[in-house]
Amino acid sequence: MTATRVLVLNSGSSSVKYQLLDMRDSTRLAVGLVERIGESTSRLVHTPLAGDGEKRERTGAIADHSAALKAVADELARDGLGLDSPELAAIGHRVVHGGLKFTEPTVITDEVMAEIERLVPVAPLHNPANITGIRTAQALRPDLPQVAVFDTAFHTTMPESAARYAIDVETADAHRIRRYGFHGTSHAYVSRATAALLGKDPSEVNVIVLHLGNGASASAVAGGRCVDTSMGLTPLEGLVMGTRSGDVDPAVTFHLMRVAGMSADEIDVLLNKKSGLVGLCGDNDMREIRRRVDAGDERATLAFDIYVHRLKKYIGAYCAVLGRVDAVAFTAGVGENAAPVREAAIAGLEQLGLAVDAGLNAVRSDEARLISPRDARVAVAVVPTDEELEIARQSYDLVGKKVNA
Repeated sequence: MTATRVLVLNSGSSSVKYQLLDMRDSTRLAVGLVERIGESTSRLVHTPLAGDGEKRERTGAIADHSAALKAVADELARDGLGLDSPELAAIGHRVVHGGLKFTEPTVITDEVMAEIERLVPVAPLHNPANITGIRTAQALRPDLPQVAVFDTAFHTTMPESAARYAIDVETADAHRIRRYGFHGTSHAYVSRATAALLGKDPSEVNVIVLHLGNGASASAVAGGRCVDTSMGLTPLEGLVMGTRSGDVDPAVTFHLMRVAGMSADEIDVLLNKKSGLVGLCGDNDMREIRRRVDAGDERATLAFDIYVHRLKKYIGAYCAVLGRVDAVAFTAGVGENAAPVREAAIAGLEQLGLAVDAGLNAVRSDEARLISPRDARVAVAVVPTDEELEIARQSYDLVGKKVNA
């Protein structure tokens, strides 16, 4: 029997998202989420997508990630999709930070795990959870290839002129301080899908990708290779986000320490969890912000304007970086669904060849589509991202042939 299935795991600090895909035709067989791990109110939602399966939900305490993945395995087994299936080729793991060493998907070994652990100081919120998910999956299927797909890998093609900060080189190298970028699987998938939408090979297309969710990032992709991106050493840099400030003068940190008496940890919480849209207006849901804007709410209007202003700055900057731009692609929750954000971000950029057709922009669809006028010099697209499919493809491309040899 040919092994063509890949289980994709995205382990967070208190959650596990998962999808099971058959890579013969990229069909999803099951999707699910375990949330509030470690609490008495834990919840597992599992949806089998093959046959006549219906969504199932379980509530009650799930003590840790090990118990969570065992619960996932039980749900998959109920659908005849258990982890012991000979059709399972690999488990693909989203790992947020791979540093400079990991530039492509990698089969997980003891040495790889040790390096992921060494990167914990530059990804303290993400890599520990990723590590926990990997170890738990290894315990469940020690004989199965486990593949790490890194958020940072797509951005390792950035030139040093884009990746380096202008600080002392020895200090930077000693502490691995440089711009790494994140959301790489999304930027990789969307840049290729945008080229396909234009009927071209990725090597022929220059794309600005705007991944706009609660976390948000932009990238400049030249011929399929990232040459610049907005996030840096951590996911805090760049665009205004749901709860993160994005770009801010580094001296703000020193000022708050000296004048407000805040500790480094308190400033970390401020910039990562109490800033961005929620810091500006109390909401980080763009739908609610737009409702408030339409009702004349001044704080929401200011928050929206600041959000859009930062977007415009990055679009303009990346037009300069790329020289020639073939497309701007909006993706992720806000990018795919918030027509007012897309309209406002492109408005006034006609001199750059950018424009949005109001009618096309208003259409809601799950399909990749153009929203620019037919005669626009630069295409503007909405391209739904699919990070799980990207992880599955990269994992299967790496191990599929070996497993089925």
